Amino acid sequence: MQSPKIQSEERIRVGCPAHNCGGRCLLVAHVRDGRIVRLDTDDRPDTVAAPQLRACVRGRSYLRRQYHPDRLTHPLKRVGRRGSGEFRPVSWEEALDTVASQMERVKREYGNSALFVPYGTGSYNQLNGSHVARRLMNLYGGCLGIYNSYSWGAINLATPTVYGTLVTGNQRQDWLNAKYILMWGWNPAEMRDGTNSDYFVKLAREAGARVVCIDPRHSLSAASLADEWIPIRPGTDTAMMTAMAYVMLTEHLYDAGFVDTHCVGFDSAQMPVEGAESYRDYILGVRDGIAKTPQWAEAITAVPAETITRIAREYATIKPAVLYQGYGMQRRAYGEQVVRAGCVLAAITGNVGISGGWASGLGLQAPDGGGLWTVFPTGENPVKASIPVFLWTEACLRGKSMTEDDGIRGAKQLDNDIKLIYAVATNCLINQHADINRTAEVLRDESKVEFIAVQDNFITPTARFADVVLPACTQFETWGVEDGWKYGDEVILQPKLVEALGESKSDYQIGAELAERLGIEEAFTEGRDEKSWVEHCLNEFRRIRFPELPTLDEFIERDLGAWTRPAIKPAIAFEDFRRDPAKHPLHTPSGKIEIFSKQLFDLNNPEQIPPIPKYIQEWESPFDILPAERSAAQSKPERPSTTPPSFDSAQDGNSAQGEKYPLQAIGHHTLHRVHSTHDNNDWLEEAFPQRVFINPIDASERGIKDGDEVKVYNSRGALILPCRVTPRIMPEVVDIPQGAWYEPDENGVDRGGCVNVLTSHRWTPFAFGTTQHTIMVEVEKATDNRRRTIFGGLSSVVRGRRSK
Repeated sequence: MQSPKIQSEERIRVGCPAHNCGGRCLLVAHVRDGRIVRLDTDDRPDTVAAPQLRACVRGRSYLRRQYHPDRLTHPLKRVGRRGSGEFRPVSWEEALDTVASQMERVKREYGNSALFVPYGTGSYNQLNGSHVARRLMNLYGGCLGIYNSYSWGAINLATPTVYGTLVTGNQRQDWLNAKYILMWGWNPAEMRDGTNSDYFVKLAREAGARVVCIDPRHSLSAASLADEWIPIRPGTDTAMMTAMAYVMLTEHLYDAGFVDTHCVGFDSAQMPVEGAESYRDYILGVRDGIAKTPQWAEAITAVPAETITRIAREYATIKPAVLYQGYGMQRRAYGEQVVRAGCVLAAITGNVGISGGWASGLGLQAPDGGGLWTVFPTGENPVKASIPVFLWTEACLRGKSMTEDDGIRGAKQLDNDIKLIYAVATNCLINQHADINRTAEVLRDESKVEFIAVQDNFITPTARFADVVLPACTQFETWGVEDGWKYGDEVILQPKLVEALGESKSDYQIGAELAERLGIEEAFTEGRDEKSWVEHCLNEFRRIRFPELPTLDEFIERDLGAWTRPAIKPAIAFEDFRRDPAKHPLHTPSGKIEIFSKQLFDLNNPEQIPPIPKYIQEWESPFDILPAERSAAQSKPERPSTTPPSFDSAQDGNSAQGEKYPLQAIGHHTLHRVHSTHDNNDWLEEAFPQRVFINPIDASERGIKDGDEVKVYNSRGALILPCRVTPRIMPEVVDIPQGAWYEPDENGVDRGGCVNVLTSHRWTPFAFGTTQHTIMVEVEKATDNRRRTIFGGLSSVVRGRRSK
């Protein structure tokens, strides 16, 4: 009997495709006959100083996405109503000619500021994704700019009001020196937040640190990393932090010496504004008559007063200690307050500038902030005006009326509405933006946004609203390079493994072919292909951060995959400031830690943007509201389509939602997806099915049993999906993992389980950041149990995309 022919197989180290999961990991790809047949993860030597970059289940299951039967393989042009998902195949020539001619038309008729590239991180290495489109636009005369992010909206702007910088974190190897770790709304076991963050917490715990998780849900991090789980009502974290400060003040547990020498605004002796309310005055209730006691906080947070008191004592006395803030709690109404409150707790306990401590806030790593994010040159945008990233729908509706009061930077007022959108590697036009039904109405109106081009791997909910769809290849099908996500000192190569599927092309190649049609090809490419740009980026990494970084040839010849600078002596944020605050002042107006912010005081909006961190009740809340507010709420329309929300208590008409919609809803980052990427991955769907998590108490009151199909709804929309009845979510709260694909039926009810059908388009008052986690809903058993339908002529299996 003849033996079967043995096929040769090549084994190549490659960076996991970057979709902004919160990590940057290394895979080992097995390639046979031009096809990837297997993915393993990092097999290099493993040390604490330079740990392996091990991929999670999303990276290891990536081939289910890579070879998904619904990958886009040719350009498409819309033939039905915008949003219908009805397209016809066209040639690349017709598709690119159409996009280029529309760009030329809009530029000619309105000017460059009517062009727009939205936020998108669905392809997020140096040579793929929305920054490639920004380079194209900037060379073409510019487009309306954006600033900030969906992920870090409030924390990005609030952290510097305390510390003057975002670099507030020690290198993570230093966590092993901590004796106490508060994971406050932080879930690194699922959302990563830097490759190996969960691993370092595990090592710290093994070294003797006590780990406490404060979260409305018993997350995988609470289950696998923590000694204790404390459930807390969503949106009330600032109240608990404030009550902890009360315990520290009244029991004299705070670090008085550090506060006296390194902080301003703590008490009346430190005030930069004479007569203003100090932090101590607020905590003790000197002016409002309400002492912020643990009993006061218990009524708000549902955390027992004795637990608040105990955690305050532990955090103040078991030193050094880390208070790590997750990001979900700052994507809420008044999200700036919880950021500042956490920073202040770290400061008054003296956990700033020491080994084993943590200053809280965003926590980019010392000494230089870690990853560079983008070294691929996007160039300068000739259009100076920019909008907060979350307010793009407002710029579609009323751009010409938007001013500095709406967060406009670089101009006093916009001179255009958005007329053309070039969406690359993003699902933020529909799926990941708030209040989907409202957003869909905005995009369907072709008198507003006149042309939409979407560039992606799949027909996504966003792509369904495109006039032209351009099929992008995956990151395995082109060259790329990436560095560490927030933490870690590494550079990871992404060599091209296989040829692009069908007619799909890389984001860079598509940009180059558009540039040719716009007369800027030479400026766009500088004579380089993707591999040459990788070499350029490596040179930039070497110039800026890593002079010892290997060359591209060395990466390839030695099959390095990744290069890491070991953290032998972990850097400590604010170490010099701690030692000598006069010689090493912070970049704040006072040079010190600003518990009281003169910058915020000068905004003269103390009810919404107080100069000291305060608990402010959210505009959608389970608590009763004042009768006058309720009357105002009932007199206003729920969703104005062409006017901005104002920051009064009744905006959106949702102040009374606690009466009609008694349950709070949150949407955690699940291992099923990276935002909305991987929603079509059948392995991950099986392991982490989309469902709403509800507490047995709330389920029993509604006659709901585990596995029932339920309807979750509020005044903005409704969705139907299965439920999981579990005590791992606290009572009066439900959890709908974010990122599931929006799939409305003929009645407009979403069958995909997309939480953004329910979210509000309102933003935070200072950072203009998303508040998508502030939601009130009701849940009931569904009477129509159809799980999925044919959606716009395409099978419902067409789910899965690149990005946010």
